[in-house]
Amino acid sequence: MRQSTFTIVALLLMISTAMAQSQYKIERDINYRSDDAYSAVQCRLDIATPEQAASNHVIVWFHGGGLTGGKKQIPAQLMTGGAVVVGVGYRLSPKVNVNQIIDDAACAVAWVVKNIERYGGDPSKIYLAGHSAGGYLVSMIGLDKSRLARYGVDADSMRAIVPFSGQVITHFEERRSRGIHNKQPIIDSLAPLYHARGDAPPILLITGDREMEMLGRYEENAYLWRMLRLAGHKKVTLYELDGYGHAMCEPAYPLFLKFITRIESEHNKKR
Repeated sequence: MRQSTFTIVALLLMISTAMAQSQYKIERDINYRSDDAYSAVQCRLDIATPEQAASNHVIVWFHGGGLTGGKKQIPAQLMTGGAVVVGVGYRLSPKVNVNQIIDDAACAVAWVVKNIERYGGDPSKIYLAGHSAGGYLVSMIGLDKSRLARYGVDADSMRAIVPFSGQVITHFEERRSRGIHNKQPIIDSLAPLYHARGDAPPILLITGDREMEMLGRYEENAYLWRMLRLAGHKKVTLYELDGYGHAMCEPAYPLFLKFITRIESEHNKKR
């Protein structure tokens, strides 16, 4: 009897998710930079817009892949609650270096800030999010204010920063390019941790189980959480998802959506 009940609940959730997604339209392969042939191919966005969107909150999602692989995506689980969802593609190492990849992330977000109203999104309600390498990128452009400032955007205008299992020390692909082993930790200007500051937007850090994650990823995020708190940041939260490794997105999505609901409610109360 219990198994039957669980099956029915699971089916209802699948049906409700499918219905929510069916109310979205997706525009694909929008160029946000075309400096050369490679950027013209890689630097593209997909935008999922709910029906009759007007001043909706926006999720800008960066894919994972170690900065060497992966492709733009719009997680189906995020196409709910009225969010406009943007999936970002970016150039990859070794064709470009890590610094250039971070710049792609900043360029993409600046494009969203300046254009998302045409798709029903509100540029003052942008949530930066991504998994793994994507989490690293949103942390870098959200904490190092110079990245978005280059494109005339204030990083503090972001609604929140939400890395899923993002690296916060200098990324292992950058260390690889310097001939440094991936188990040798480095913290320099290409580390989100280096830019920890108390006046950053709200931050939600989510990782897998510390015993199952890759290369101390939970501990890195715990250190960032502590340094942000010491810097005076009052709106940073850290979740460790017991029983999940680096592929921890499924249980993380509901936490993210609940976080968005809370942040939007707080802003509405201030009006």
